[in-house]
Amino acid sequence: QVQLVESGGGLVQAGGSLRLSCAASGRTFSNYAMGWFRQAPGKEREVVAAITWSGGRTKYGDSVKGRFTISRDTAKNTVYLQMNSLKPEDTAVYYCAADTVVYVWPRMETYEYDYWGQGTQVTVSS
Repeated sequence: QVQLVESGGGLVQAGGSLRLSCAASGRTFSNYAMGWFRQAPGKEREVVAAITWSGGRTKYGDSVKGRFTISRDTAKNTVYLQMNSLKPEDTAVYYCAADTVVYVWPRMETYEYDYWGQGTQVTVSS
């Protein structure tokens, strides 16, 4: 069992930055790929970024490439999402998730992730 707790959300102006954190507890966190997803009101949950268990490979959703960076600190059982050049359309609840199946590249579909956090709200004002 893995428990995930997100933090770092808030209100920021367009063009600003935020860093989200996801603290994991439970066994074998270091063996899992991790992903960040987001869901805006009235929209489906979508992938933002994902990272392999080793941190060596990352993938990003098209809308955030070049602006967001995912990373992980296995010693701290934490995964991060650095968000720069934020836009109003980035407003959403952001979730971190754990994928217990090991692949060469991180997976990008919501149904492929087994554990989810409760989410943290990010609001970007124009």
